[in-house]
Amino acid sequence: MKILHLSAVQNWGGGENHIENLCAELQKITPSTQNSILCIKDGLFEQKIAKTNIPYFSVKLGFKMDPRFFLKLIWICKSNKIDLIHIHDSTALTLCIMGDHLYNLPPFIFSKKTSFPIRPRKQTLYKYNYPKIKRILCVSEETKNVAESMIKAPQKLRCIYHGTNVNDRIETNKLDLKKQLNLDTKTVIIGNIANHIWPKDLETFIMTANELVNVQQIKNIHFVQIGAYTNRTDAYLKKIQELHLEDHVSFIDKIPNAKTLIPQFKISLMTSISEGIPQFIYESFLKKVPVVSTNVGGISEIIEHGTNGFLAPSGNYEVLADQIIELLNNPELIEKFTTISYEIVHEKYTTEIMAQKTLIQYKTVLHGR
Repeated sequence: MKILHLSAVQNWGGGENHIENLCAELQKITPSTQNSILCIKDGLFEQKIAKTNIPYFSVKLGFKMDPRFFLKLIWICKSNKIDLIHIHDSTALTLCIMGDHLYNLPPFIFSKKTSFPIRPRKQTLYKYNYPKIKRILCVSEETKNVAESMIKAPQKLRCIYHGTNVNDRIETNKLDLKKQLNLDTKTVIIGNIANHIWPKDLETFIMTANELVNVQQIKNIHFVQIGAYTNRTDAYLKKIQELHLEDHVSFIDKIPNAKTLIPQFKISLMTSISEGIPQFIYESFLKKVPVVSTNVGGISEIIEHGTNGFLAPSGNYEVLADQIIELLNNPELIEKFTTISYEIVHEKYTTEIMAQKTLIQYKTVLHGR
């Protein structure tokens, strides 16, 4: 089989991490299956994938419907005799459909990686119900449930959790956060890794810090947020200043391989208002760091409240703050949460399991079932 993976995303995030993990695992379990990637030229994804041994193509994307993308796609499919196209974001899906109107492309598989509802607009419904899409792979059961009402053939939907690579050597980053930020060695770090986009609700991350530091007067604590800056960043930094939290909250622009910093966190804090299932949670499980998270998207499918983590309503920074305090005051609870989560991620949420389940869908589609 020759599989071409499509990404029309400029940045690096969980979705792009999924593509890299999937291609790497497929190379291991089925060397005869050839995987390649078409991505945006000079984007962060290309920079990252260029350091791997995964074959890839790149093309400029000056605007959302840039014909250079689908013309390059057509050329790749013709010259490389691609059997199946795996589409990884909605922009790439649009471009793929445009290309299919010019040339009879191979069948599509589409990965839906968020819990955003499919809008009931004519063009959107046409795109997600395009007949060449043979499977829609959903990152969680919640994502599958959200999509179901808008898909004419719901039997195309499958849930495949992305998981994390448990065979990776657990590396420690050379960057020492406490030294870098001039923190006392006894300071507790509450961490988050996410790009600065609206679903991550970093306003609530800041307000949780405010509740602990300024309202409850807990001063031996520092909140560290790592992720690619966007046009939302200035508002976050202004909010930190307004609340006089400069000594207790640090926002750090994207860091290569930021997941290696997770072991320096005492607690991983997720404040999203919409998610599929964030890679940050899987990585925290693997690195034995307890998770406090908002209960959105598919997160409750991997965290059982009070069993292997804490869940709170989205936006409720007071509950999030209380849950952080409960963990800090109960080392035995931290041990319980991290032990169970570490076992769960190895049993159910590995990239190897993800790749094996995805491979089954590839074969099923190509064999016409």
